[in-house]
Amino acid sequence: MVDSLWLTILDALSLILSRSQGEAIVLEILKGYQAFTQACGVLHAVEPLNSFLASLCKFTINFPNEAEKRSAVQSSGSKRSEALVEPRDSIVLTQKNVQALRTLFNVAHRLHNVLGPSWVLVLETLAALDRTIHSPHATTQEVSMPVPKLTRESSGQYSDFSILSSLNSQLFESSAMMHISAVKSLLSALCQLSHQCMLGTSVGVGSAVTQKIGSITFSVERMISILVNNLHRVEPLWDHVVGHFLELADNPNQHLRNMALNALDQSICAVLGSEQFQDYVSSRLQEISHEMEAGDSQLKLLECSVISPLRVLYSSTQNIDVRAGSLKILLHVLERHGEKLYYSWLNILEMLRSVADASEKDLVTLGFQNLRVIMNDGLTSIPADCLHVCVDVTGAYSTQKTELNISLTAIGLLWTTTDFIAKGLLHGPAEGKETGFHDEHSLLFCVFSLLQTLGADDRPEVRNAAVRTLFQTLGSHGQKLSKSMWEDCLWNYVFPAVDRAFHMAETSSKDEWQGKELGTRGGKAVHMLIHHSRNTVQKQWDETLVLVLGGIARLLRSFFPLLSDLSNFWSGWESLLFLLRNSILNGSKEVAIAAINCLQTTVFSHCSKGNLPLPYLNSILDVYGHILQKSPNYNDNAASKVKQEILHGLGELYVQAQNMFDDKMFSQLLGIIDLAVKEAIVTNDNFETEFGHVPPVLRTILEILPLLRPTEYISSMWPILLRELLQYLPKSFSSLQKEEDDARQASITDKSPDNNIRKQNEILNGTGSVSPKKVEDPPRSSGSSTTIVAGIPSYLFAEKLVPVLLDLLLQAPITEKHIIVPEIIQTLGRCMTTRRDSPDGSLWRVATEGFNRIIVDVSGFTLNCGTDLKISKTASMRIWKEVADVYEIFLVGYCGRAIPSNSLSSEALKADEALEMTVLNILGDKILKSPIDAPSEILQRLVLTMDRCASRTCSLPVETVELMPFHCSRFSLACLQMIFSLSSCDKASDWNMTRCEVSKISIVVLLTRCEYVFKRFLIDENDLGKHPMPTTRLEEIIYVLQELANLILHSETACVLPLHPYLRSGLSDDEDHEKRPHLLALFPSFCELVITREARVRELVQVLMRHITRELALEKGLEMDKLLVLVGLGQAVRL
Repeated sequence: MVDSLWLTILDALSLILSRSQGEAIVLEILKGYQAFTQACGVLHAVEPLNSFLASLCKFTINFPNEAEKRSAVQSSGSKRSEALVEPRDSIVLTQKNVQALRTLFNVAHRLHNVLGPSWVLVLETLAALDRTIHSPHATTQEVSMPVPKLTRESSGQYSDFSILSSLNSQLFESSAMMHISAVKSLLSALCQLSHQCMLGTSVGVGSAVTQKIGSITFSVERMISILVNNLHRVEPLWDHVVGHFLELADNPNQHLRNMALNALDQSICAVLGSEQFQDYVSSRLQEISHEMEAGDSQLKLLECSVISPLRVLYSSTQNIDVRAGSLKILLHVLERHGEKLYYSWLNILEMLRSVADASEKDLVTLGFQNLRVIMNDGLTSIPADCLHVCVDVTGAYSTQKTELNISLTAIGLLWTTTDFIAKGLLHGPAEGKETGFHDEHSLLFCVFSLLQTLGADDRPEVRNAAVRTLFQTLGSHGQKLSKSMWEDCLWNYVFPAVDRAFHMAETSSKDEWQGKELGTRGGKAVHMLIHHSRNTVQKQWDETLVLVLGGIARLLRSFFPLLSDLSNFWSGWESLLFLLRNSILNGSKEVAIAAINCLQTTVFSHCSKGNLPLPYLNSILDVYGHILQKSPNYNDNAASKVKQEILHGLGELYVQAQNMFDDKMFSQLLGIIDLAVKEAIVTNDNFETEFGHVPPVLRTILEILPLLRPTEYISSMWPILLRELLQYLPKSFSSLQKEEDDARQASITDKSPDNNIRKQNEILNGTGSVSPKKVEDPPRSSGSSTTIVAGIPSYLFAEKLVPVLLDLLLQAPITEKHIIVPEIIQTLGRCMTTRRDSPDGSLWRVATEGFNRIIVDVSGFTLNCGTDLKISKTASMRIWKEVADVYEIFLVGYCGRAIPSNSLSSEALKADEALEMTVLNILGDKILKSPIDAPSEILQRLVLTMDRCASRTCSLPVETVELMPFHCSRFSLACLQMIFSLSSCDKASDWNMTRCEVSKISIVVLLTRCEYVFKRFLIDENDLGKHPMPTTRLEEIIYVLQELANLILHSETACVLPLHPYLRSGLSDDEDHEKRPHLLALFPSFCELVITREARVRELVQVLMRHITRELALEKGLEMDKLLVLVGLGQAVRL
């Protein structure tokens, strides 16, 4: 019946519906449409069904026909010129249209499983409805004029649009309840609709193209809606949906391509974010293998089918935008659902590998963004068999030349990979998974191999980053590596990297090159400025080599005990030392310092802990010696800096390993330093003159010398060390030759008795000259390899060396100090005599201050005799002999003298005078008044030395005495005062044997000096006649007379006075009486002074006479006239 009646019924219903306007009749007719259409669908009457659907669709939306459009154009053409523009469609939905649409929705809901190809008719209408709903020119019948969309949405008249839009969405949302075949039919119909519209979008413009794009948009959105609502059974639907999206992405229209990419992104994320997919992932993570094998297989197929379109999309098109879009989709997927992926990593990584080879910078950047997400957040979810691929892909981005920053960051990702691998190494192999543990080993070596390869990249930034990462990785995780792994690392990766860096640094081009051309100015090219430290390939490789050496230093610092236990490590160590030695000798300053630091790091880190075996220490010492021996002798800042670093290294080496040093090693160390000093002296012979300070190399040597204190195990090296330093103090062959001539002349002169007597008188009166005694060069240590030059060109180095020498001496053991002190005193005396040659210099001052320090120390330790008294006495005698020589030479020849100087200020002159006084005071107060063990002849020499200095004022002719500088006479008077002090008996001081002996010697010398002063005074007074006596001479005699009056002698001292026995018996026996028997010895001289013209002198002589009477106990009964008679008798006796 349907087959025979459907056409008649359709015509009747269509005619009635087209003529009817009443709501009731329209509803009844539409019910008839719905009933007969459903009957056709149930009976699978395709032709009647399609005809009824087509007829019903005609009543859903009224579009203006062509006649209406042309009339609209003509009516507006007379008013404005815009009539040529195509007018916009104005659509009004009547109640009949709305009811027809509702009927169509009802039919679609009821017949969704049987519509099949008929869905196209429904979808075309729904697409038109969708355009109408979103069109700003569409209204319902109640709204007569087009209004803005915002106004419509706020109006109650828009309820029909809302209802229709909701019905439209519900139709596709209800696809979840459709049969799978119905859903496929619906998707096929959407694809067909989209294809029909795609044909006209590539050409043409205007509303027709807009309508077609709108229909395509409708199809795509509804396909996504169907996919989202059917995620529980997405597998059979996925290919239909994604296939159309891929086809759409290949469309020439940019808008459609973007639409397809966006739809693909939403679809993939929707599937991966579904509960079904999450359940699959959870079951895989729980390892329920027996029960979920089918599920895992299904999950694998689903996951691969979801991700594979991205790789297909990237590889099947040459459009840059589409490729970039596929990478952006992948980035979204990895960021949102990367932890859920498992089976598709290989496809993803291979896709990213292909991106790394792209020439487009934007694509490489997007691909690397994906890789960063994987390396930073996704390594835990990647299967173990894909980690090698992951490392390879990272290496591909490291080697790409499109973007430098990507290469650098990719190398950083390799470090992240090693951290991830190291966690597995830390925990070791799990039970039953030993193969996984070995895979971690191979994976780690894969990273090392890649970093080694990158270390040879022609881009300095890349290779430097690779070198840093390689050594930082080993340094961070080396404790987790086994010995076998360390051997592989050293011989396969570390040492080859070092060899290559050394080779490239030696053989690379040294030609300077200009930077990148930036443009032109004035017809000339403008280039980017390149720093001078990087403007050659060789300099850039030097920078890499510095990093390599720094990495080696870090490994040696952290793992040397472990590495030294490896088999055949010694051969690698020797090869490394060879390269380090060549780098220091032939490399740039930076390379040389890095090589030295590599050695020093090993020493500093392990010597103090006892982890550095003696052969390794000796090898380092040999390297330093070889370098200083072979280093070029030229004055260059770089070479100087390298030598300074080596010397600092030697000092630190000894400090850290001093307990390991024996005599041979210490001698070798001294030989190395000796070689450095002599080279610095020869190389920088004009440095001090030009710049006024010690050269840097010598300053460094001064810094490390205090560190070279021999330990108690090698205490015998103290004299050798100090002798080594003594040879750097000033020497002069000319002065030595003069001393030899003087000595030869003296030996001839001494054969004549008259000459001997005359010379003795000259020395006694201070007029004789004293030449420095001949000194023998101290023996050189075994470490010396060359002959020292005859002194240093300038005294600056010696000035700095003297305090260092003295500090070391004061720290030496007492036995070794006895051995070397005479030589040091002798050398200091030589330095003190430089005052005449260089009065403005500081060497003599420093040496004098150092001599004072030693004398204070000598006065103490010479009393500490050891068990072998013979040796101790011999050593003490030698010491005091040198002390006496220095005092004799310096005090007589260089103190209280008029030494010319043009640059010394008054303050400096006062300081020099104070230093002279200090030398004198130490001699008198610290030496001669202390209980020292010096022999009597030494004490006599010292007292006579002061007497010679005290004789200067009275020894000069009266005509020239006024020309003597004031400080000279003051020093002479101070020496005389010291003799008085040594002769007197000070109750506050401790009276000892030495003090007694010095007092006896001093009183004899003092009396002789006083008689000479009195004699010269009377002679000069007679010679001057009525002329006044010079002030200097007058002050001297007044001082002598005053001191004689105040001088109190000890009873033991008085025993040596040259008095007649009857005078000794006539001395007062009063114990409380202060003894002045020395006045009796000078009584004849006092008698002569009574007649002087100087009233002050006479007064003082009278005072002395009274003291004499008191000594003879005659003061009570003897009157002054009798005293004068006694004075006359004294003169007669003298005559």
